[in-house]
Amino acid sequence: MDGKLAVIGLGSIGSMALWQASRLTDSVTGFEAQSPAHGRSAVGGDTRLFRMIYLGTPSLYPILERSRALWAELEAETGQDIFTRCGGLSIGTAGGSYISRLQETAILNGATHEILSHEHLTERYPQHKLRPDDVAVYDPNAGVLRTDRAVTAAIGAAEANGATLHNNTPIDSITETDDGVVLTSGDTSWIFENVIVASGGWSQRLMPDYLKAHTETRRVFLSWFVARDAATFTPERFPIFSRMYEDRSMYGAPAVDGVTVKATLDGRGTVTNDPDHFSRELSEAEIAETLETVSDFIPALIPTIVRSDAFPDLYTKDRNPLIGWLKESSRIYYATGFSGGGFKNATGFGHIAAHEALGKQPVDGLDFVRPERFRTT
Repeated sequence: MDGKLAVIGLGSIGSMALWQASRLTDSVTGFEAQSPAHGRSAVGGDTRLFRMIYLGTPSLYPILERSRALWAELEAETGQDIFTRCGGLSIGTAGGSYISRLQETAILNGATHEILSHEHLTERYPQHKLRPDDVAVYDPNAGVLRTDRAVTAAIGAAEANGATLHNNTPIDSITETDDGVVLTSGDTSWIFENVIVASGGWSQRLMPDYLKAHTETRRVFLSWFVARDAATFTPERFPIFSRMYEDRSMYGAPAVDGVTVKATLDGRGTVTNDPDHFSRELSEAEIAETLETVSDFIPALIPTIVRSDAFPDLYTKDRNPLIGWLKESSRIYYATGFSGGGFKNATGFGHIAAHEALGKQPVDGLDFVRPERFRTT
């Protein structure tokens, strides 16, 4: 036996699961196919949005609260500046479905929020070009997470706690036996009591067929712009945002580097059959739609894409992640399928995965994320 627990994939969720597991045991090993926070995974792109108010099942709210606390713990433990609280705007039509549902969700969860009228929104955040009936839900606890810094900090903390790392070690197969789980990479094999599969867009390679049928790897792209006046897009003056109007949608983040502003079309992921081989360049149609939308929504940005990239991520059919054992009495635990929206909850789900996989603390009320929901027999 090579240890109590192996974590396959040290990206968004795997790095956090490894960190949390290392707090419980020094008999945990992490396997990363490349290197931590490498630029070809869903961790790429420098930043992710953290929001306490968004459309989704109310059952996620306690995990968001736990995640927020754990991001602070990771910062305190490692001395890294990971989360910048700058507030968040959700902009849409007054009385429309988007704003109404967000407000209902915020009230249901007891989340602190403020409704900004068109006048207040214009006064406070003139960077946005508004339509006459635009309003916003303001989330004071929202902000920006620095992805590379978060992942490397979590892995560093895990190593300091005694975790073992194998970088540049892709896992080719996992085989469950009566005694444990055998992992193979090339000619080398290991056996662990239990295994967490957290390999994001590559997770299908380590899944049974019934889960493959309910998941797909999608290409998600990001784009960045330069502001006409950089001083107006700092985190102090420009909150993260998500904006919807009819069939047009965009989200973004302030210039955490002092130069580039993230502004990206939402919900434009396309299916890719191979997470290692897909176009990382934006198509002409993607560029045209991005430029049209940013010119309409935020004319204070120069309408030229100064940087873009694309990354693979695993999506489930119902857009809820896969968190839990493959089946009852299994030794294989999945923490993947976050469908393009998992980073904000990475610490919370990493905590759940580590504790459950080590038999420490099963969590109730998570039927909507359990892999067994897709079993038909």
